[in-house]
Amino acid sequence: MANLKEVRDRIKTVNNTQQITKAMKMVAAAKLRRAQQAIQQMRPYSDKLDAMLRNILSNLEGDAETVFGQERPIEHACVVVVTSNRGLAGAFNTNVIKAAVQVINTKYADVLAKGNLSVLCIGKKGNDFFRKNYKNIHLISDYVDLFSDLSFDNVAYVSQHLMQAFEDGGYDAIDVAYGRFKNAAMQFPEVAQWLPVAKIEATEDDSKLKADYIFEPTKKGLLNYLVPSILQTQFQKFLLDTHASEHGARMTAMDKATENAEELLGDLKLSYNKARQEAITNEILEIVGGAAALENG
Repeated sequence: MANLKEVRDRIKTVNNTQQITKAMKMVAAAKLRRAQQAIQQMRPYSDKLDAMLRNILSNLEGDAETVFGQERPIEHACVVVVTSNRGLAGAFNTNVIKAAVQVINTKYADVLAKGNLSVLCIGKKGNDFFRKNYKNIHLISDYVDLFSDLSFDNVAYVSQHLMQAFEDGGYDAIDVAYGRFKNAAMQFPEVAQWLPVAKIEATEDDSKLKADYIFEPTKKGLLNYLVPSILQTQFQKFLLDTHASEHGARMTAMDKATENAEELLGDLKLSYNKARQEAITNEILEIVGGAAALENG
Protein backbone atom coordinates (compact mmCIF):
# COMPACT_ATOMS: atom_id res chain seq x y z
CA MET A 1 0.00 0.00 0.00
CA ALA A 2 2.95 2.34 0.61
CA ASN A 3 3.86 1.89 -3.04
CA LEU A 4 0.33 2.80 -4.11
CA LYS A 5 0.43 5.96 -1.98
CA GLU A 6 3.75 6.96 -3.50
CA VAL A 7 2.41 6.56 -7.04
CA ARG A 8 -0.78 8.48 -6.15
CA ASP A 9 1.34 11.35 -4.78
CA ARG A 10 3.41 11.44 -7.95
CA ILE A 11 0.29 11.48 -10.11
CA LYS A 12 -1.07 14.39 -8.08
CA THR A 13 2.23 16.28 -8.41
CA VAL A 14 2.40 15.77 -12.18
CA ASN A 15 -1.24 16.85 -12.53
CA ASN A 16 -0.52 20.07 -10.65
CA THR A 17 2.58 20.70 -12.75
CA GLN A 18 0.61 20.10 -15.95
CA GLN A 19 -2.00 22.65 -14.91
CA ILE A 20 0.79 25.21 -14.37
CA THR A 21 2.41 24.54 -17.75
CA LYS A 22 -0.96 24.80 -19.50
CA ALA A 23 -1.65 28.14 -17.82
CA MET A 24 1.82 29.45 -18.70
CA LYS A 25 1.36 28.36 -22.31
CA MET A 26 -1.93 30.26 -22.55
CA VAL A 27 -0.39 33.39 -20.99
CA ALA A 28 2.62 33.22 -23.32
CA ALA A 29 0.33 32.75 -26.34
CA ALA A 30 -1.68 35.83 -25.40
CA LYS A 31 1.46 37.93 -24.95
CA LEU A 32 2.96 36.51 -28.14
CA ARG A 33 0.06 37.76 -30.25
CA ARG A 34 0.69 41.33 -29.17
CA ALA A 35 4.48 41.07 -29.41
CA GLN A 36 4.30 39.39 -32.83
CA GLN A 37 2.02 42.08 -34.17
CA ALA A 38 4.42 44.78 -32.93
CA ILE A 39 7.52 43.30 -34.60
CA GLN A 40 5.69 42.44 -37.83
CA GLN A 41 4.57 46.04 -38.13
CA MET A 42 8.02 47.39 -37.25
CA ARG A 43 10.29 45.08 -39.32
CA PRO A 44 9.47 46.21 -42.92
CA TYR A 45 9.77 49.84 -41.88
CA SER A 46 13.04 49.24 -40.00
CA ASP A 47 14.58 47.10 -42.77
CA LYS A 48 13.83 49.76 -45.38
CA LEU A 49 15.32 52.49 -43.20
CA ASP A 50 18.39 50.34 -42.55
CA ALA A 51 18.96 49.80 -46.29
CA MET A 52 18.47 53.50 -46.92
CA LEU A 53 20.90 54.46 -44.15
CA ARG A 54 23.63 52.15 -45.43
CA ASN A 55 23.05 53.41 -48.95
CA ILE A 56 23.29 57.04 -47.93
CA LEU A 57 26.49 56.54 -45.92
CA SER A 58 28.02 54.57 -48.79
CA ASN A 59 27.44 57.45 -51.21
CA LEU A 60 28.46 60.46 -49.14
CA GLU A 61 30.69 62.87 -51.00
CA GLY A 62 32.24 66.22 -50.20
CA ASP A 63 32.12 67.72 -46.73
CA ALA A 64 28.84 66.06 -45.70
CA GLU A 65 29.49 63.22 -43.27
CA THR A 66 28.23 61.69 -40.04
CA VAL A 67 30.27 60.33 -37.18
CA PHE A 68 28.04 57.24 -37.00
CA GLY A 69 29.47 55.91 -40.25
CA GLN A 70 33.12 56.51 -39.41
CA GLU A 71 35.26 53.44 -38.87
CA ARG A 72 38.20 53.83 -36.50
CA PRO A 73 40.63 51.51 -34.69
CA ILE A 74 38.73 49.60 -32.03
CA GLU A 75 40.22 50.45 -28.65
CA HIS A 76 36.95 50.49 -26.69
CA ALA A 77 33.83 48.51 -27.57
CA CYS A 78 30.39 47.75 -26.19
CA VAL A 79 28.25 44.66 -26.66
CA VAL A 80 24.54 45.06 -25.90
CA VAL A 81 23.04 41.73 -24.78
CA VAL A 82 19.24 41.55 -25.00
CA THR A 83 17.71 38.64 -23.08
CA SER A 84 14.52 38.09 -21.09
CA ASN A 85 13.92 38.75 -17.41
CA ARG A 86 12.51 35.28 -16.74
CA GLY A 87 13.42 31.72 -17.63
CA LEU A 88 11.25 28.74 -18.63
CA ALA A 89 11.79 29.66 -22.27
CA GLY A 90 13.80 26.67 -23.40
CA ALA A 91 17.29 27.48 -24.71
CA PHE A 92 16.34 30.99 -25.86
CA ASN A 93 18.40 32.99 -23.34
CA THR A 94 21.29 30.54 -23.46
CA ASN A 95 21.54 30.81 -27.24
CA VAL A 96 21.58 34.63 -27.20
CA ILE A 97 24.25 34.63 -24.48
CA LYS A 98 26.34 32.10 -26.43
CA ALA A 99 26.18 34.31 -29.53
CA ALA A 100 27.34 37.31 -27.47
CA VAL A 101 30.15 35.32 -25.84
CA GLN A 102 31.40 34.13 -29.23
CA VAL A 103 31.67 37.70 -30.49
CA ILE A 104 33.37 38.82 -27.29
CA ASN A 105 35.93 36.00 -27.45
CA THR A 106 36.69 36.44 -31.17
CA LYS A 107 35.95 39.89 -32.57
CA TYR A 108 36.70 41.74 -29.33
CA ALA A 109 39.29 39.41 -27.80
CA ASP A 110 42.00 42.10 -27.80
CA VAL A 111 39.66 44.71 -26.35
CA LEU A 112 38.62 42.26 -23.64
CA ALA A 113 42.25 41.49 -22.79
CA LYS A 114 42.95 45.21 -22.32
CA GLY A 115 39.92 45.58 -20.05
CA ASN A 116 38.26 48.04 -22.43
CA LEU A 117 35.10 46.04 -23.15
CA SER A 118 31.69 47.10 -21.85
CA VAL A 119 28.61 44.86 -21.80
CA LEU A 120 25.22 46.53 -21.50
CA CYS A 121 22.58 44.03 -20.47
CA ILE A 122 18.88 44.43 -21.16
CA GLY A 123 17.15 41.59 -19.33
CA LYS A 124 18.10 39.91 -16.06
CA LYS A 125 19.24 36.59 -17.52
CA GLY A 126 22.11 38.11 -19.48
CA ASN A 127 23.03 40.43 -16.62
CA ASP A 128 23.23 37.52 -14.16
CA PHE A 129 25.43 35.50 -16.52
CA PHE A 130 28.00 38.21 -17.21
CA ARG A 131 28.09 39.35 -13.59
CA LYS A 132 28.96 35.80 -12.55
CA ASN A 133 31.33 34.74 -15.35
CA TYR A 134 33.16 37.87 -16.54
CA LYS A 135 35.17 39.87 -14.04
CA ASN A 136 37.26 41.93 -16.49
CA ILE A 137 34.42 43.72 -18.26
CA HIS A 138 32.56 46.89 -17.45
CA LEU A 139 29.04 45.63 -16.84
CA ILE A 140 26.29 48.20 -17.36
CA SER A 141 23.13 47.16 -15.50
CA ASP A 142 21.22 50.44 -15.59
CA TYR A 143 18.75 49.22 -18.22
CA VAL A 144 18.12 45.64 -17.10
CA ASP A 145 14.38 46.25 -16.61
CA LEU A 146 13.82 48.04 -19.92
CA PHE A 147 11.30 45.37 -21.02
CA SER A 148 8.81 46.78 -18.53
CA ASP A 149 8.25 49.65 -20.99
CA LEU A 150 9.13 49.15 -24.66
CA SER A 151 7.68 52.45 -25.83
CA PHE A 152 9.80 54.24 -28.42
CA ASP A 153 10.59 57.17 -26.13
CA ASN A 154 11.78 54.90 -23.33
CA VAL A 155 13.95 52.76 -25.62
CA ALA A 156 15.28 55.86 -27.40
CA TYR A 157 16.74 57.02 -24.08
CA VAL A 158 19.10 54.02 -24.12
CA SER A 159 19.98 54.28 -27.81
CA GLN A 160 20.71 57.99 -27.43
CA HIS A 161 23.04 57.23 -24.53
CA LEU A 162 24.94 54.71 -26.67
CA MET A 163 25.08 57.00 -29.71
CA GLN A 164 26.41 59.84 -27.57
CA ALA A 165 29.10 57.56 -26.13
CA PHE A 166 30.10 56.50 -29.67
CA GLU A 167 30.12 60.11 -30.88
CA ASP A 168 32.29 61.20 -27.94
CA GLY A 169 34.79 58.41 -28.58
CA GLY A 170 33.85 56.35 -25.53
CA TYR A 171 33.17 53.38 -27.84
CA ASP A 172 34.66 52.65 -31.23
CA ALA A 173 32.15 49.89 -32.01
CA ILE A 174 28.80 48.74 -30.65
CA ASP A 175 27.26 45.34 -31.38
CA VAL A 176 23.84 44.05 -30.32
CA ALA A 177 23.15 40.39 -29.46
CA TYR A 178 19.44 39.62 -29.62
CA GLY A 179 16.88 36.98 -30.61
CA ARG A 180 15.44 37.39 -34.10
CA PHE A 181 11.82 36.28 -34.27
CA LYS A 182 10.60 34.18 -37.20
CA ASN A 183 7.56 32.42 -35.77
CA ALA A 184 6.35 30.90 -32.52
CA ALA A 185 8.49 27.80 -33.00
CA MET A 186 11.63 29.38 -34.50
CA GLN A 187 13.85 32.08 -33.01
CA PHE A 188 17.44 32.74 -34.02
CA PRO A 189 20.22 34.31 -31.93
CA GLU A 190 21.99 37.03 -33.88
CA VAL A 191 24.68 39.64 -33.32
CA ALA A 192 24.35 42.81 -35.40
CA GLN A 193 26.91 45.57 -35.79
CA TRP A 194 24.95 48.67 -34.84
CA LEU A 195 27.76 51.24 -34.85
CA PRO A 196 29.55 52.19 -36.95
CA VAL A 197 26.95 51.64 -39.66
CA ALA A 198 28.20 49.01 -42.10
CA LYS A 199 28.46 50.48 -45.57
CA ILE A 200 27.47 48.73 -48.79
CA GLU A 201 30.56 47.43 -50.56
CA ALA A 202 30.83 48.76 -54.09
CA THR A 203 31.13 46.12 -56.82
CA GLU A 204 30.36 46.15 -60.51
CA ASP A 205 27.48 43.70 -60.01
CA ASP A 206 25.62 45.52 -57.27
CA SER A 207 26.58 49.13 -57.92
CA LYS A 208 23.29 49.57 -59.74
CA LEU A 209 21.48 48.79 -56.49
CA LYS A 210 22.79 51.98 -54.93
CA ALA A 211 20.39 54.88 -55.01
CA ASP A 212 21.36 58.42 -55.94
CA TYR A 213 19.48 60.44 -53.32
CA ILE A 214 18.60 64.11 -53.76
CA PHE A 215 18.81 66.00 -50.47
CA GLU A 216 16.58 68.96 -49.67
CA PRO A 217 17.20 71.42 -48.11
CA THR A 218 20.82 70.38 -47.33
CA LYS A 219 22.58 67.06 -47.08
CA LYS A 220 24.27 67.91 -43.78
CA GLY A 221 21.06 69.12 -42.14
CA LEU A 222 19.13 66.02 -43.12
CA LEU A 223 21.93 63.68 -42.02
CA ASN A 224 22.02 65.24 -38.55
CA TYR A 225 18.31 64.47 -38.14
CA LEU A 226 17.81 61.36 -40.25
CA VAL A 227 20.71 59.13 -39.15
CA PRO A 228 20.01 59.23 -35.37
CA SER A 229 16.31 58.60 -36.00
CA ILE A 230 17.03 55.53 -38.13
CA LEU A 231 19.50 54.18 -35.57
CA GLN A 232 16.91 54.57 -32.82
CA THR A 233 14.39 52.68 -34.93
CA GLN A 234 16.89 49.87 -35.47
CA PHE A 235 17.53 49.61 -31.75
CA GLN A 236 13.79 49.48 -31.09
CA LYS A 237 13.53 46.59 -33.55
CA PHE A 238 16.21 44.60 -31.69
CA LEU A 239 14.14 44.77 -28.51
CA LEU A 240 10.80 44.02 -30.18
CA ASP A 241 12.38 41.04 -31.95
CA THR A 242 13.69 39.67 -28.66
CA HIS A 243 10.40 40.35 -26.87
CA ALA A 244 8.43 38.32 -29.42
CA SER A 245 11.11 35.60 -29.48
CA GLU A 246 10.93 35.21 -25.71
CA HIS A 247 7.17 34.63 -25.67
CA GLY A 248 7.36 32.31 -28.69
CA ALA A 249 10.09 30.25 -27.04
CA ARG A 250 8.21 30.12 -23.75
CA MET A 251 4.96 29.06 -25.40
CA THR A 252 6.76 26.28 -27.27
CA ALA A 253 8.61 25.15 -24.13
CA MET A 254 5.42 25.04 -22.05
CA ASP A 255 3.61 23.15 -24.80
CA LYS A 256 6.36 20.50 -24.82
CA ALA A 257 6.32 20.38 -21.03
CA THR A 258 2.55 19.80 -21.07
CA GLU A 259 2.95 16.96 -23.57
CA ASN A 260 5.72 15.38 -21.49
CA ALA A 261 3.54 15.61 -18.38
CA GLU A 262 0.74 13.83 -20.26
CA GLU A 263 3.10 11.01 -21.25
CA LEU A 264 4.41 10.76 -17.68
CA LEU A 265 0.85 10.62 -16.34
CA GLY A 266 0.10 7.72 -18.67
CA ASP A 267 3.12 5.79 -17.39
CA LEU A 268 2.28 6.58 -13.76
CA LYS A 269 -1.36 5.50 -14.14
CA LEU A 270 -0.21 2.24 -15.69
CA SER A 271 2.19 1.69 -12.79
CA TYR A 272 -0.59 2.53 -10.33
CA ASN A 273 -2.97 0.03 -11.94
CA LYS A 274 -0.32 -2.66 -11.89
CA ALA A 275 0.50 -2.00 -8.24
CA ARG A 276 -3.20 -1.93 -7.34
CA GLN A 277 -3.84 -5.23 -9.14
CA GLU A 278 -0.84 -6.76 -7.40
CA ALA A 279 -2.16 -5.63 -4.02
CA ILE A 280 -5.61 -7.10 -4.74
CA THR A 281 -4.07 -10.38 -5.88
CA ASN A 282 -2.00 -10.60 -2.71
CA GLU A 283 -5.07 -10.00 -0.55
CA ILE A 284 -7.00 -12.74 -2.39
CA LEU A 285 -4.08 -15.15 -1.93
CA GLU A 286 -3.97 -14.37 1.77
CA ILE A 287 -7.74 -15.01 2.13
CA VAL A 288 -7.55 -18.28 0.18
CA GLY A 289 -4.51 -19.35 2.20
CA GLY A 290 -6.28 -18.56 5.46
CA ALA A 291 -9.42 -20.47 4.46
CA ALA A 292 -7.34 -23.48 3.46
CA ALA A 293 -5.54 -23.41 6.79
CA LEU A 294 -8.87 -23.41 8.67
CA GLU A 295 -10.15 -26.36 6.68
CA ASN A 296 -6.99 -28.37 7.31
CA GLY A 297 -7.04 -27.44 10.97
